[in-house]
Amino acid sequence: MRNNYIKLKYWLAFTLFFLLAATENTVGQEFNCDVSVNDRQISGSSYEYVSELESDLEQYINRNRWTEDRFEDHERIRCQIQIVLTDVDDQFNYSSEVIFSVRRPIYNSVQESSSLVLNDSNWQFSYPRNKNLVFDHLQFDDLTSFIDFYMYVLLGYDYDSFSELGGTPYYNMAQDIFELARNSGQPGWGRSIGSQRNRFGLIRDLTNPNYEGLREGIYRYHRHGLDQFTIDQDRSIEEVIEAIETIREAKRLTSNNYLFDIFFDAKHPEIVALLRTADVQTRLQAYNLLRDVDPSHSSVYERLQN
Repeated sequence: MRNNYIKLKYWLAFTLFFLLAATENTVGQEFNCDVSVNDRQISGSSYEYVSELESDLEQYINRNRWTEDRFEDHERIRCQIQIVLTDVDDQFNYSSEVIFSVRRPIYNSVQESSSLVLNDSNWQFSYPRNKNLVFDHLQFDDLTSFIDFYMYVLLGYDYDSFSELGGTPYYNMAQDIFELARNSGQPGWGRSIGSQRNRFGLIRDLTNPNYEGLREGIYRYHRHGLDQFTIDQDRSIEEVIEAIETIREAKRLTSNNYLFDIFFDAKHPEIVALLRTADVQTRLQAYNLLRDVDPSHSSVYERLQN
């Protein structure tokens, strides 16, 4: 009997250990990210191993802890990273173009919303065979620091959509990584002449108090508008329009349209789909508002007049 009790005791302890280990590995990670790497422009058998970059980055992003918060599986941020390798040298230094796209769950719904799409056409990094990706914010690495920077930007944007200015700590983390990278002198981290649609312009505006009106509008759009649509459709539409008015006012007070274009590039189809359920007068009000704040998508907003 005693032997049976001891066996049971150790079996329970053994089982509990692995349950806790499994929980640690599956609950808490913030991202559910898919990475694809297009290496068609890279030729030569010496570079065939680059296909491992997909799984290396997925593990790096999805298994690291980026915040102190715990995320349930259904709360994890769904993102896609598309990497196009454009060149490589004999030292395994790669040049690439990258697209980040993120989707956000819509509360009280099984549907998702496109949060944002970011493009970066100037990523250069070293990726020799068997490179170990280390998560270390105090040490610059041309591969992982780039990923860290954008992951914190994506976290900031996601948190902003759930609480007013909730993304500030993560934008500050991205800013710290940017400063560390800029001091390294590596390509893509400096202040470019002319266009500000780059890492410098992105993090400069995200951390600029002058753009807090836009961020407040993003929060109101998602939490008071989009997330409430299945509960109170009329009130949700009112909140969406008021959020866009807040964003318009913020745009009038700022000088760079980059963040506004990011928002409307991702959201304009969704905005039209939401507002087309409104009455004629509300749709016309929304049409005039949207044509003013986001003229580049005016042809899409024409649907609100029908």
